[in-house]
Amino acid sequence: MTKGNILISSAGRRVGLIECFRDTITSRRADMSIFTIDSGSSAPASFASDGASQVPHCTDPCFVDAVLQYCSNKDIGLLIPTIDTELPIYASAFQRFAEIGVVVCISAPSTVRICRDKSATHNWLVTNGFPSIRQTDIRTAILDPAAWPLPLIAKPFNGSASIGVRRVETRLELQAMGQATDGYIVQEICSGREYTINLYVNREGECICTIPHWRIEVRAGEVSKGITVKDHRLMGLGRDVAKALPGAYGPLNIQCFMDEAGTIRIIEINARFGGGYPLAHRAGGRFTDWLLDEIEGKRLSYFEDWTDDLAMLRYDEAIFVPGSRIRG
Repeated sequence: MTKGNILISSAGRRVGLIECFRDTITSRRADMSIFTIDSGSSAPASFASDGASQVPHCTDPCFVDAVLQYCSNKDIGLLIPTIDTELPIYASAFQRFAEIGVVVCISAPSTVRICRDKSATHNWLVTNGFPSIRQTDIRTAILDPAAWPLPLIAKPFNGSASIGVRRVETRLELQAMGQATDGYIVQEICSGREYTINLYVNREGECICTIPHWRIEVRAGEVSKGITVKDHRLMGLGRDVAKALPGAYGPLNIQCFMDEAGTIRIIEINARFGGGYPLAHRAGGRFTDWLLDEIEGKRLSYFEDWTDDLAMLRYDEAIFVPGSRIRG
């Protein structure tokens, strides 16, 4: 039986992820609680968990010590990072958490570095022979317009959740971005359908499950309508990427496009639970169960018996609390 409670870090709006872990706890009849931490006082997930605390932002030097103390106070056994900015911090502090009995669901620092930086991701994909999209920096795109025809997609090199992403239609826009911003990359616009490939990599570095879903509709960088797709081209690509990553572990996801000819182009890799994970969970990809299984020392084997053509249609819900609980 797994010992210790679960902590979801930077919980934000991840109520769906909490519900997946709660489903796992109920199915196992485990005596466990789900706690959350966040740097803000109004994170909806904070009010959907069994207990919550406000901590410094993950870039604050006091962040790790604050989380370690909270883990000790709440008997945490498993810690789940959820946002890209905190992944390098948890990867670096993995051993400190292990020393107090906390398993952090995080890949090795080398994999986190590859996934965190879109330039590093692109270079790694190209070097390892994986299909990617054409990508460069803004300066190069400005100086060589023949090689980089418009429109283009501009993104922060370390962005997430589609924050700061924009479609550039004119040379004036591109030049203005080059003068006003730093740390942006530009990419060609992909054709075809956009997919997420949800992956689970076990402690032995084996990718035991790949569940692609078609991102039919996206809102604020997160899928709001999606359908699972048992396409072995996508599944095989997901396994190959996971195998090549140096020290991948746990849940990861790949964002890609596939056109009508079946050509696939990877645009990014995320070393964490994706926002659309609840769809994979409902389809039978029980990543939340498998994390606890591995803590208990169970050996996980390849799993492909998940539900194909399952649709997720998200809608807005609300949590109502006294205003005094969210005012700083």
